Amino acid sequence: MAHRPKRTFRTRRADSSDSDGAEEPSAEPREPAKLAAPSPEEEDPPPGGGRAEAAERPLRGRSPRGRGRVWASSRRPRADRGSGVPDKEYGTHHASESVDDQSSSSDNSSSLDEEFSSLAITNEETSEESQEDENQDIWEQQQMKKAVKITEGRDIDLSHNSEFQTVKKFDTSISFSPVNLEIIKKQLNTRLTLLQDTHRSHLREYEKYIEDVKSSENAVQNLENSSNQALSFKFYKSMKIYVENLIDCLNEKIINIQEIESSMHALLLKQAMTFMQRRQDELKHESTYLQQLSRKAETSANESLAIDENTQRILEELESRRARRRQARALSENCDHQEGTSSDDELSSVDMIDFQKSQGDILQDHKKIFEDVHDDFCNVRNILLKFQQWREKFPNSYYKAFIGFCIPKLLNPLIRVQLIDWNPLKFDSIGLKQMSWFISIEEFMDNSVEDSEKEDSSDKKILSTVINKTIIPQLTDFVEFIWDPLSTSQTTSLITHCRMILEEHSTCESEVSKGKQDLLKSIVSRMKKAIEDDVFIPLYPKSAVENKASPQSKFQERQFWSALKLFRNILLWNGLLPDDTLRELGLDKLLNRYLLIALLNAMPGPEVVKKCNQITAYLPEKWFANSAMRTSIPQLENFIQFLLQSAYTLSKSEFRDKVKEIILILVKIRAMNQAESFIEEYHLDHLKSVINEV
Repeated sequence: MAHRPKRTFRTRRADSSDSDGAEEPSAEPREPAKLAAPSPEEEDPPPGGGRAEAAERPLRGRSPRGRGRVWASSRRPRADRGSGVPDKEYGTHHASESVDDQSSSSDNSSSLDEEFSSLAITNEETSEESQEDENQDIWEQQQMKKAVKITEGRDIDLSHNSEFQTVKKFDTSISFSPVNLEIIKKQLNTRLTLLQDTHRSHLREYEKYIEDVKSSENAVQNLENSSNQALSFKFYKSMKIYVENLIDCLNEKIINIQEIESSMHALLLKQAMTFMQRRQDELKHESTYLQQLSRKAETSANESLAIDENTQRILEELESRRARRRQARALSENCDHQEGTSSDDELSSVDMIDFQKSQGDILQDHKKIFEDVHDDFCNVRNILLKFQQWREKFPNSYYKAFIGFCIPKLLNPLIRVQLIDWNPLKFDSIGLKQMSWFISIEEFMDNSVEDSEKEDSSDKKILSTVINKTIIPQLTDFVEFIWDPLSTSQTTSLITHCRMILEEHSTCESEVSKGKQDLLKSIVSRMKKAIEDDVFIPLYPKSAVENKASPQSKFQERQFWSALKLFRNILLWNGLLPDDTLRELGLDKLLNRYLLIALLNAMPGPEVVKKCNQITAYLPEKWFANSAMRTSIPQLENFIQFLLQSAYTLSKSEFRDKVKEIILILVKIRAMNQAESFIEEYHLDHLKSVINEV
């Protein structure tokens, strides 16, 4: 081990000072690095108090050539070994040369020590001073080489940096936690694991993006290969936007539509209830008044009949309306009218003004519903043209999307708007076939390119679906709440619309059948209610009705013709309602229960025959179309017996010529056996020709 020579503190020559900073040549470029302090085992103190001298004398600085990255040593220098610690860091050789350099350094140190010993003794005093300086430089270089080798042993590769950098001074005041290879290895492994996980995640994302790019490239290629696909995409996109806007518009307007519908329905309902309540009140007051009048006639003819003011007012208003109707019939020369067959649905001038004002306000609101909407979103024809373009350009996608089933739902709000001012009970109401939406749908169906032989074609069901989903519910509401079965004009108009709907546009679908059945049930229910609430034929003593001008006789006549009018209105539903239902309503509940009782209490004569002829005229002809029938339907058995009894009575009176009319009635209702038996029993051979002519 080399020992530091004892040194005298003389002024050193400039060249000797400069030589300390000279850099040793190297074959490879060196990188700047921090020199670690030599370990206690490797550092040897110089002879003759070298420690103190090393501690007191600062190392000569080397000319700086730049500063590099700072690497902290894991060892701190001992306080008592400061003589060998350099205060600056220097460049070093590559770590691969560290082992060889250590061995060579040891040999060189021993040889230099021996030489140093001999030359102290043999050289002259004049060269002793320069030799001492040279030895000092050699010792310092050896110490620096040792520090460089220690640094290289810690795997710091500084051989690739061609510039020498100045390094920071080591701060001995900083305390570092102990570090060993296991900790460093563990940290490196953790870091490696994290990097590997991140790499795998990025790799998966990269693969996904590669697949997306390939898919997009294929889609672009397919679109570029077909020019029609670009047009198709443009059309489908525009159609999607149009349908979305249409649905948004309808969803926004449906609330207003429902409110206006409810307002109009409530107005018509109020009017219908007014007429119904007025008729029932007038019937009750007039009947009560005539009963009191009949009792007074039986007891005393001298006392005047006292009636309350309300009854008096009601009877006066009733008679006033009758007088106006008689005057109107006289002007129209309608002399065949029977009292009691009028609908009596006139409103007072005040009530009429209020009704018209309310209706006008509703219709004004009705016009404002779509005033801010373009025709393409509120006109049925324009909407259907949009879907017709789709059907013509891309029929496959059109039919696969089942657009024919969606169109009725889209058109429902628009059709309901057009039906707000439509009253199927008005005799002059427009027919459904004349409505613009009806015509547009028919044209759309006629232009269908779908196979016309398919009975289940979705386009061919559009109109029937619209009728079932939109029109039938409207009619059902009118029937249940507004229709007056005693009004012939209302009944005739309602039957016209129902016949078109139920006969011309009926299908076998269950949902359509359900809507139809609901409508028919409502019709039957309303007619039953009318029979129970509005039919009333009073019976008075013969003394009270013999005089045709008496109030009792007139009232009885009016009520009979009113019931007969309802009988006719019920049978007008022939072909729409089942025969069993009509026979139950018209024959069992009305003819046998009310009309026949009134006829039995009437005086036989021309008036009775006239009423019987009228009853027969209202019976459906198809009930008696079978020429082989010899006996009429069972529900007419009571009526046939009354006819035979009336014929017998008339044959013995001055009105015997009316017997032939009764025989004709029997023949018409196919009561052939009863007619022949009556002719034979009463020897009316001249009437046999009537039977033979049939």
